[in-house]
Amino acid sequence: MSELSDRQFQILSSIIEQYAEVAVPVGSVTLAKLFNVSSATIRNEMTILEKHGLISQPHTSAGRIPTDKGYRLYVNYISEQPRADAPVDRSARAIDVRINSAGEAEQTIRSAVRSLVEITHNVGLATIGNSLYVRGFGSLFAQPELMQAKAAQEVANLIDNLEPWLREAAPNEPLSVFIGRENPVGKGSKSTLIISRFVSPYSDRSYIGVLGPTRQDYKNVMSVVSHTGEALERALA
Repeated sequence: MSELSDRQFQILSSIIEQYAEVAVPVGSVTLAKLFNVSSATIRNEMTILEKHGLISQPHTSAGRIPTDKGYRLYVNYISEQPRADAPVDRSARAIDVRINSAGEAEQTIRSAVRSLVEITHNVGLATIGNSLYVRGFGSLFAQPELMQAKAAQEVANLIDNLEPWLREAAPNEPLSVFIGRENPVGKGSKSTLIISRFVSPYSDRSYIGVLGPTRQDYKNVMSVVSHTGEALERALA
């Protein structure tokens, strides 16, 4: 983040967070009110962010949207923050209740996947051994970015190849985030894969997570996926 001033990074963060919420490019007037500065000042800062390749301007709008590079900088910042011992929120409690009351292992896994779909509105997925559990296509393809046939085809290609790729690549981080063209396949899908690695009796490299558009509430989704992986590991132990 050394290439940006604190204000520039905060403007980037605001563009990412507002774009995730409203799904339309974020304009200088909105940000000027938020930062209590002039629209001209915001436009100057946006120009710098564009030069760094962190945001872009769709040709149909005066607003800006994040690029994959902008999302990566933001996600890296989130990942580097110390994990606070915050009170368990409603989403985490709901996940715990479902996982702990599911019974058999397969039902436990399916309950965890369903919970992720309902909370994040993304596709929920889990891979354990050679089994892949996927749910939530309706939520995913309702997203405006993924309604185009080409993007939908890229997402389908990613899901088709996900289990063998995970088995071969075996990402070793507790939480991994693959943004846009960082994905192993389906690079043009404009989607993000967020997965948590956990240990189960069936495999020491099991994964659970979500697949959705790059336009994500990364703080919350990363936290929910991480919590789900930990809860599932405890439940299956």
